[in-house]
Amino acid sequence: MYKKDKIIFFKEKKIKKNTYLNWRLFILYLFIFLSFLMLTMRIIFVQVINSDKLIREGDLRISRTQSLLNTRGIIHDRTGYPLAVTISVNAICADPSEIININNIYQNPRWQALSNILSIPLNIILSHINNHKTSKFIYLARQVTPEIGDYIKKLNLPGIFLLEESKRYYPSGKIAAQLIGFTNIDGIGIEGIEKSFNTILTGKPGKRKIRKDNKGHIIENISLIKKDISNNLTLSIDKKLQTIVYHQLHKAVEKHHANSGTAILMNINTGEVLAMANFPSYNPNNMKNTIKKNIRNRAIADMFEPGSTVKPIVVLEALRLGIIQENSIIQTKPFFIHKHQIKDISYHEKLSITGILKKSSNVGISKIALSIPTTQLINSYMNFGLGKPTQLGLIGEKNGLFPKKKKWSDLDKATFSFGYGLMVTPLQLTRLYATIGSGGIYRPISILKVNTPVPGIRVFPEKYVNTVINMLERVSQPGGVGIQAAVKGYRVAIKTGTAKKIDKHGHYIKKYIAYTAGIAPVSCPIFSLVIIIDNPTGKKYYGGAVSAPVFSKIMTLIFKKMHIKPDNLLINNT
Repeated sequence: MYKKDKIIFFKEKKIKKNTYLNWRLFILYLFIFLSFLMLTMRIIFVQVINSDKLIREGDLRISRTQSLLNTRGIIHDRTGYPLAVTISVNAICADPSEIININNIYQNPRWQALSNILSIPLNIILSHINNHKTSKFIYLARQVTPEIGDYIKKLNLPGIFLLEESKRYYPSGKIAAQLIGFTNIDGIGIEGIEKSFNTILTGKPGKRKIRKDNKGHIIENISLIKKDISNNLTLSIDKKLQTIVYHQLHKAVEKHHANSGTAILMNINTGEVLAMANFPSYNPNNMKNTIKKNIRNRAIADMFEPGSTVKPIVVLEALRLGIIQENSIIQTKPFFIHKHQIKDISYHEKLSITGILKKSSNVGISKIALSIPTTQLINSYMNFGLGKPTQLGLIGEKNGLFPKKKKWSDLDKATFSFGYGLMVTPLQLTRLYATIGSGGIYRPISILKVNTPVPGIRVFPEKYVNTVINMLERVSQPGGVGIQAAVKGYRVAIKTGTAKKIDKHGHYIKKYIAYTAGIAPVSCPIFSLVIIIDNPTGKKYYGGAVSAPVFSKIMTLIFKKMHIKPDNLLINNT
């Protein structure tokens, strides 16, 4: 009986144990099932219901937006000669993550060849790579020639690859460097025309969406966003005339050991700038060792007191108001204004109005100015564009400085009449003489080629302007202070000037600016030309001796180059 009970006990215990195990397995299976169910639901939610987020996260890892830059537009002169073009070059790149595990690089002649062709010591290259161990892309050199790129490609070095890029090239070199400017290594204009018209020259870059694998290789082009093409520019500049102006300016600056020189040639009838030159210049194709101050375009950025070159405006206004007549005679003995003596370089007891301009008499022009109401004298300067921006469109252009006094003393008016107390740019002075040359028509000026000339507006009666042009013609004839500006066989109307320089404290110093401004030929004015020589340090420093000969040489060569027939040269020693 005991034995039977014992057997029944163990059977019941076994049944209970099996039942317990079954429940444990059931719970385990249920947990596994629910886990798979939850995982499945999560997968469905992530990949079907809420797939956008996952796609976005994936795109962040493998898709990229790549800029597609346009080829920068060409800058032409008015005849189609290229002044700035884009050429294809290469960037030499490296994948440090691939190179870092290479052994015995220093003993490998191909790596040494890479060092030699790039002129970069091998230890510098490897140091650069070691500093970016985890990177897959670094530059070793940029804008290398295609010939060097082909050589490096043939070296077949692991982790070294090439990218195509572009570089700006300037066929005219130093001739028009400050005007044309240059771009940086990424092709963005940072000086001159390149900067001022950067948006036009580059257009709007397009964009391309791509996918890359884990090694950075493009595996799929997704889409292309449309780009706006770049545009070419045709300037008003004539490369042949620019070359003439630059070389003659260069010779003058070196001859007189001057700090610098600036010259601007303008078409009177269209307002187009035909040449704008500066010396010293620089080579935009090789900026190494370039002196920073030589990059500045002095023709638009430098300001100076115009001196005697504004005297014709005073005569014009006095003629218009009837204060003087063409045949008037003025006493030109030195005189005092508030203990300040007004005198001329050479003594003249009296001079005609023509003689005042011909001899550049400060005394005569001061006496005329003192008879003109102050407001009308100031307005006459402004009517010819002094103190106003030229709106040429070049970044960095100065507006000049115009006096804003409420009360003017007689001394202020006297010195104002012979060009002191205001500051202008070379471009403003060129515009002034272009307005005179056009018979009193004020036209907008342009650095771009003009196909349809703008009529302009009349700012002064033509009869008075023509009278003053005839007076200015005498300045370059025998007895005139600008006789060295004369051009054989042609009639030119010019005015020379010499002004003391001002230091940074606003004080006059014994350094000078010599300039000559004029129009030619008088019988049918075409050109306005201004020559400025800054701080000639030789024996001569007057405009008539320093800049006037440059005017003559430039105009002689231009008349020949442009096949302009000689006009009748009238000589009058009045």
